[in-house]
Amino acid sequence: MKTLLRFFYLPFLLLTGVLLLSSFFGNKTSNLANAYKKAGLTDRQAALHLLNRFTFGPKPNDIEELLKIGTDKWFSQQLLAKFSDADLNSRLANYDAINLSNEEVNKIFPKNPQVLRMAIKDGFIDKDSVQTGDKKEYRNKLNAYMDSKGFRPTQELTRQFINQKILRAAYSENQLQEVLTDFWFNHFNVSLSKNDCAMYIPAYERDVIRPNVFGKFSNLLIATAKSPAMLFYLDNFSSVASNENEMAAMQKDAQNPKVKAALAKAQQNKNKRGLNENYAREVMELHTLGVDGGYTQSDVTQAARVLTGWTIYPMGTYGGGAAMLKQLDKLDASTLEKRGYVHDGDFLFVPNRHDKGDKVVLGKKFADGGYQEGVDLLNMLAHHPSTAKFICTKLAVRFVNDNPAQSIIDKMTKTFLAKDGDISAVLTTMVNAPEFWAKNSLDEKTKSPFELAISAVRALDANITQPYPLYTWINKMGQKVYYYQAPTGFPDKGQYWINTGALLNRMNFGLALAGQKISGVKINLAKLNNNHEPESTDAALRTYGKIILPERDLAHTIDRLTPFLNDPNLVQKVNQAASKNKPTSAMEQTDDEMMSGDSMVKTKPSAPLNKPTFANNEMLAQVVGVIIGAPEFQKR
Repeated sequence: MKTLLRFFYLPFLLLTGVLLLSSFFGNKTSNLANAYKKAGLTDRQAALHLLNRFTFGPKPNDIEELLKIGTDKWFSQQLLAKFSDADLNSRLANYDAINLSNEEVNKIFPKNPQVLRMAIKDGFIDKDSVQTGDKKEYRNKLNAYMDSKGFRPTQELTRQFINQKILRAAYSENQLQEVLTDFWFNHFNVSLSKNDCAMYIPAYERDVIRPNVFGKFSNLLIATAKSPAMLFYLDNFSSVASNENEMAAMQKDAQNPKVKAALAKAQQNKNKRGLNENYAREVMELHTLGVDGGYTQSDVTQAARVLTGWTIYPMGTYGGGAAMLKQLDKLDASTLEKRGYVHDGDFLFVPNRHDKGDKVVLGKKFADGGYQEGVDLLNMLAHHPSTAKFICTKLAVRFVNDNPAQSIIDKMTKTFLAKDGDISAVLTTMVNAPEFWAKNSLDEKTKSPFELAISAVRALDANITQPYPLYTWINKMGQKVYYYQAPTGFPDKGQYWINTGALLNRMNFGLALAGQKISGVKINLAKLNNNHEPESTDAALRTYGKIILPERDLAHTIDRLTPFLNDPNLVQKVNQAASKNKPTSAMEQTDDEMMSGDSMVKTKPSAPLNKPTFANNEMLAQVVGVIIGAPEFQKR
């Protein structure tokens, strides 16, 4: 009987299984497709929106490639960031300094004052001749000393670091990882303008930011807090407790010679260095809770006390850390651990610098926990509801629009709290939300100068052999990447970037790029159109408009740009106007104001549009340059 039942039901069960599997794998509409189709978007419009938000701009044929993969799979692949990046790695192969550890950087790229002190000590330079001697001879001697020691100038490290950022943004297949690296670096900003931390910034981005952009926010927060770049930038490396209670207790037994000596040393340290609240303030205001996150000045002071003793493991055999390095080298790891030291890579917790008294931050008591107090504090901040809201708001501003709906922020915040601050989970919630696909989120974000430059070279499939001239142009357009001095990082709203001087420089950049006037950046404009030559400026504008501005309604753009293409002196006029109008901070302008009025060079049609003008590439370059400078290309 059992055999008969199995015989009867087995085909039915097999058929049911096949139907279920086929419905799951074959007929199921993707989650993202459901979301964007409800918003009325076509597949191509949705693909472009994903590329605009999660890459530095589409390359030719990127829309087609994304649709072949499928929107859900493409996004999942970007979250995994597992592409090998063979092309990028070959372009980075000659940049040896970007892979050095902080300790190696200290040895190879010492700061100029340190080199001078060593040169004087070793007898290469006479101390008395530094200010009074022949400057050329002095420089030659200093350079000879550096060569003899194998030292290299710090400018070389900085240049390699900037070059690699441009190449990664332009060529990495793991585009979302690079976009998020840019976002989180800006959130946890440190600046090359502060010499103390400058040499540690390459490793900060490489080892602290990039590997953590998809993981738990708490891990990213703690990693930045322990980084030499952040410890120097916000001065927590020098924050030392006064330990008033401990000193008072020592006073009672001050007649004891050993206690007396310890008391004198403690008093000396107190007078020399004290509590520094810079990092404690910014970790609450900018990194976690937000300015309205519910903390007080007392919380800042108490948090600073919790984080005393967090400093940098001394590197190199010169400078202020050399003495401490000698002391630490005398002790084995187990002894250091017993005494309360924590050594983790470039980070060092020094127990005798830590405030051992009771502290209360946001109502939570911290006492007698040493290094763990700081970890507990940062974890508490990372998981606070105010942090979830603040971080999700910043992510929504970056990836949705300048003024995201509260509803999408609430959804992202709920995921942040439920998933232990998992960044990938928050991004997945965001991209599946209908607000992400709403019409007011399409092409709404204004590109920063860096985003504009990288999106342009990607759109034109440029070959970058020397990245630094491109960085010079980005700087000229108003964004000196890695040099923003305030811990806030660059603002992420369009009004900061759009003003008369900036717009003129953006148009100037487009003309220079398309005209092959930026050294180290090569473009084959004919290849973009399958080596077909347009018959007129009108045809070129329509053809290259579709290539550079896919899935856009070009009618208004063509009407606006056409007059510029009949002025033979356009490049010179834009260049002259740009030199008189340098980028300033914020001034909102409409699209029409971008291309008319006082903000742009006025031109009048002087020749019929259909007149063939393509005897050489100059006119085609002007067409492409004007498209790059157009308001529509400024948006993503």
